[in-house]
Amino acid sequence: MEKIAVVPGSFDPLTNGHLDIIKRAAEVFDIVYVAVLNNSSKKPLFTVDERIALIKEITKDIPNVRIDCSSGLLVDYAQSKNASAIVRGLRAISDFEYEMQITSMNRFLDKNIETFFIMTKNEHSFLSSSIVKEVAQYGGKIKGLVPEIVEKALYEKFNTK
Repeated sequence: MEKIAVVPGSFDPLTNGHLDIIKRAAEVFDIVYVAVLNNSSKKPLFTVDERIALIKEITKDIPNVRIDCSSGLLVDYAQSKNASAIVRGLRAISDFEYEMQITSMNRFLDKNIETFFIMTKNEHSFLSSSIVKEVAQYGGKIKGLVPEIVEKALYEKFNTK
């Protein structure tokens, strides 16, 4: 039986921290679905299609990674993919309380889907999509924080380089 996991997120945009979590999950699970979440309460910079295209290009050399999107309950999406696990990245202790609430609700909805937390590498612990977007908006240096294709896409969106 294949071990299938879902790595969910808005990925607006995907950072090197996200990519690290995806790569590490791909080493543990047979199939990893990167689920780009369409959160109607957020105003994303990139469309879902743009985010999917960027992530597909970035992960094209990781054969067991699949890119998809979802707008409903994460547990429903995981069930539709026959996933037994949800993988979440943790940057700092401040992430833990929120992640614990989400994990508890997911466990309530389906006790057969486990959540695994992967601690981000120290060099990515300060990194978030929102901080990267803010720096890029003002033309600041984001090289090394995001894959090159994302760096280019951010500067194009903001017309800052």
